[in-house]
Amino acid sequence: MPLLLSGRKFRHDLEASGCLAINVPLEGGAETRLLRRLKAAGYKTQITSVRGLGDPEAFLLKLHGIRPPHLGHQNVGRNGALGEVQQVIPQVNELLAGEKSVVLWLLEGQVLSRSEILSLCDLCDKEPRLKIVIEMGGARALRWQSMRSFIQ
Repeated sequence: MPLLLSGRKFRHDLEASGCLAINVPLEGGAETRLLRRLKAAGYKTQITSVRGLGDPEAFLLKLHGIRPPHLGHQNVGRNGALGEVQQVIPQVNELLAGEKSVVLWLLEGQVLSRSEILSLCDLCDKEPRLKIVIEMGGARALRWQSMRSFIQ
């Protein structure tokens, strides 16, 4: 457990690669300890699920439109055949407003496709203050590696 006490090696690997794949014990607790260590080191953190992420770059950094679910009869004259489009603010853009680096912790990363994972890695390359940790499944012990080496 000495790795969890300080979190220095995890933080160093995260800063070096930008995007990490992590396997955590299924009983939980490891991710919150690491998030606390990152907050203490001066990072802003956010934890969210990848389900429903869609286009990662647009969802995380750009103002984008969504179509709400159909809830019965709609007025065709008002919204046309396509339906209403609502604008949604990006999730991470506000966190990047300051000078602090941001760690985005994504749960259930095993449902992501290879292209979505690569776009998240490219996002870390474009924005150097953004660091992403993706949980790729469970393990008996806490393990992590660079996301690019994970998908090879």
